[in-house]
Amino acid sequence: MKKIGFICVHNSCRSQIAEALGKYYGNEYFQSYSGGTEVKAQINQDAVRIIKEMYNIDMEETQYSKLISDLPELDIVITMGCNVNCPYLPCSHREDWGLEDPSGKSDEEFKIVIRKIEEKIKKLIEDIKENRLNGEEQ
Repeated sequence: MKKIGFICVHNSCRSQIAEALGKYYGNEYFQSYSGGTEVKAQINQDAVRIIKEMYNIDMEETQYSKLISDLPELDIVITMGCNVNCPYLPCSHREDWGLEDPSGKSDEEFKIVIRKIEEKIKKLIEDIKENRLNGEEQ
């Protein structure tokens, strides 16, 4: 089973959302992890609340902010759109999803980003099912 790492700088919002939705939708196709080059004391509380409302997932039950050095060896690395130098992790496939950080913005802004992550997770599942991830960067 492939191991996918969703990577952000602080591992508190977008990467945590992607880990949660990766587990929710893709558990039979891949293992989801998230990490950052820095950590926050807790997951973004707006993200926690909105994911709970939209999907009934309690991210604080199974997830916590962690460094990329705490992650296992990954097959696929997906950066969220770092707006700085994204950390390098060895992998066979890499993508940057280029998502804006919704931290400090309205619930609607969060929901837009969450829906984009959901779409991208579903596409990732299709790509894995169809064996379309062949080591190329996208």
